Amino acid sequence: MQAGNAQSAKPVKRSRRRALNLCGGAMLALLLLLLLVLAALDQLFPLNLPEGDADFARVVTDARGQPLRVFADGNGVWRYPVTHQQVSDRYLQALLTYEDRWFWQHPGVNPLALARAALQNFRHGERVSGGSTLTMQVARILHPHSRSLGGKLQQMLRALQLEWHLDKGEILDLYLNRAPFGGTIEGVEAAAYTYLGKSADYLSHGEAALLAVLPQAPSRLRPDRHPQRARQARDKVLSRMVSLGVWSAEQSEAARQEAVVAFHRQPPMRAPLLSRRLLNESDQPLIKTTIDGELQLAAEDYVAHYVRRLPPRTAAAVLIVDNDSMAVKVYVGTAQFGNAERYGYVDMVRAIRSPGSTLKPLLYGLALDDGLIHSHSLLADVPRSFGNYRPANFSEGFSGPVSAAEALQRSLNLPAVDLLQRYGPRRFVSQLSGAGLDLQLSGAEAPGLAVILGGVGSNLEQLVQGFRAIGAGGMTAPLRFRRDDPLAERRLLSPGSAWVLHRLLRDTPRPTALRTHRAVASARPIAWKTGTSYGHRDTWALGSDGRHTVGVWVGRPDGSPMPGHYGAHTAGPLLFALFDQLPEAEPPAMPRSVQPRVICWPWGIAAEAQPEPFCQQRHQAWIVAGQVPATFLGASDETMATNPLTFWVDRASGQRVMRGCAPAEMVAREVALWPAALEPWVPRAYRRAGLIPPPHPDCGAATLSGVGRIRVADIEDGITLKAAPGAGALPSLPLIAEGGVGQRYWYINGRPRYSARPGQAIVHQFANTGRFQLMVMDSQGSLDRVSLQVLP
Repeated sequence: MQAGNAQSAKPVKRSRRRALNLCGGAMLALLLLLLLVLAALDQLFPLNLPEGDADFARVVTDARGQPLRVFADGNGVWRYPVTHQQVSDRYLQALLTYEDRWFWQHPGVNPLALARAALQNFRHGERVSGGSTLTMQVARILHPHSRSLGGKLQQMLRALQLEWHLDKGEILDLYLNRAPFGGTIEGVEAAAYTYLGKSADYLSHGEAALLAVLPQAPSRLRPDRHPQRARQARDKVLSRMVSLGVWSAEQSEAARQEAVVAFHRQPPMRAPLLSRRLLNESDQPLIKTTIDGELQLAAEDYVAHYVRRLPPRTAAAVLIVDNDSMAVKVYVGTAQFGNAERYGYVDMVRAIRSPGSTLKPLLYGLALDDGLIHSHSLLADVPRSFGNYRPANFSEGFSGPVSAAEALQRSLNLPAVDLLQRYGPRRFVSQLSGAGLDLQLSGAEAPGLAVILGGVGSNLEQLVQGFRAIGAGGMTAPLRFRRDDPLAERRLLSPGSAWVLHRLLRDTPRPTALRTHRAVASARPIAWKTGTSYGHRDTWALGSDGRHTVGVWVGRPDGSPMPGHYGAHTAGPLLFALFDQLPEAEPPAMPRSVQPRVICWPWGIAAEAQPEPFCQQRHQAWIVAGQVPATFLGASDETMATNPLTFWVDRASGQRVMRGCAPAEMVAREVALWPAALEPWVPRAYRRAGLIPPPHPDCGAATLSGVGRIRVADIEDGITLKAAPGAGALPSLPLIAEGGVGQRYWYINGRPRYSARPGQAIVHQFANTGRFQLMVMDSQGSLDRVSLQVLP
């Protein structure tokens, strides 16, 4: 009987196994079918995932991440890109604790949370909780649906679909960027900037709790409209954080004391023209600049205040650059952004203008490196003709002999033009171009001598880039506007010549116009240079303290002149005021290639390298790389082929002789001569007539004393002229020149006035009283001068 039962049980077990196998196969087939259906549905109903950054608002930030200017997307929505690694840990703690504690564990849907929400809603007879995970909330943002059972089912399926395609970090980033925070504000970064004025990376406990709860009811809880409701919701989050042990009671209590901001901040508008510029150059939604936001705001406010005292239509531009990194710390493209009268939409940092005299320091530096000059080489501030080009000084009159240092500090034009002629204008422009300063020439013309006086186009950006070399050991580089811009330095000057320029410009006396300004009261060491373009259209000021380079332009963007305004008077005070807002800096250290040396005029070389009689004037000079070049003599001066000049005299009479006419014993003599063009300024004892004896009667051909040089006739130096009684007008004066060769050119107070033939008299009628300098020059560069005073 038992054996029979055992035999009958075997078919039953085999039937059960067969049934289980069939059931398992059916379940597997059903699962595969379900997966196929889901895959098909996924293909038929793809996720509405955002593509790229096209729908983000665009943000330009300062170096600390604070927004300078923001630009809404095409729909007017403010949404700034951010990732969960870039927001405050406090915010993530508040968000995940309050909204979705099991976010990192669940597959997109949390059945327990849904069951708990259903039970709470049933007990209260209304909807008090939704049970949605963060993934489900993202699904609803991407695929809006009705608040119905079907809508909730759709939301759950989309949540599962999101978890299938994305990892948890990507889903969290979608929420952080697209959660609603009221009106057109989406995403936590936009909300933090709008309501709190800061990035979501710098939130306090109270701020983190506020932003965590705000998306639950963004319109009802907006802190700018309903601060009390927002406070209550925030405190609810704080209580939850304490009850779950995430934050301490002390942290929560301190957060409750924080006030809820009850206003809607306007979009920031700092460095607006730089922001627009960088936006046009990049397709990135977030552009991080090198700007110092606080310094930028202070500079903008001061510049706007400063131009109010200037004539109508005046604008200004400012750049402040860190010398070590070339990072732009301040960029003011216009004085008053949006002010149409002051052309408030024109970026004058980039506008091509005449640079005036601002290129002169770079010429002097290159000439130092080339061995043409040392810091106190003897230069000539006298009228000169360079072909058809006859430049004049900005100020009245000529100074005669000046050192290179004085010529640079006083920004004298004639010495600079003469130096450029020796260095070569084409070479000068090429050197600047090689260092990244691409000057704009008119048409296809080759660079001319007018380049050094502003006869070329440049802009504030390039001038600051070049001037930075003076405070940074001779190195220049393109300005860095973004934090990720590379530093690409090029050498423009040697460290030695850069240091000498910095020292000379640091010692430049500050004009009276600056001494009356409050910003010039301090003796802060700043190497500075100003410039004024032709017709007073542009005024410039550039400065370096070794740590920063500051550039200022003031003028009218339409190119109209501002009579009476020039660099030292108009742009200079603004330059020094801006330096007052910067931290103190130590001047650059003197490099080993620079040595102090006593040199002598007129020869120009070291005092110890020449006989004592040649040393008529001593000067303390800075020498670069041991180069002590002699004074440049001038190609048109036949008596200056060599200096010192060697000649022969008769021992008995002391008269000058030549080998072929020596009546008796000859003795060689040497004298150091001043350039002939400077003789009107030299003491008589040092002029040719005082140093070179007259020729022996038997040697009349030996005429080296300058006989025949041009001379102002019939006007005694230092005379005073007065109007005749009852004349009703100031006196007139005939201008007559004797000697010389070719055409005569008359200058009055440094300005070319008349051109006359030999023997032709010019009558000059004085229109004003005061002191005057009259100067005449012939076609070979020989000149003479007198000074006089005109009284009423």
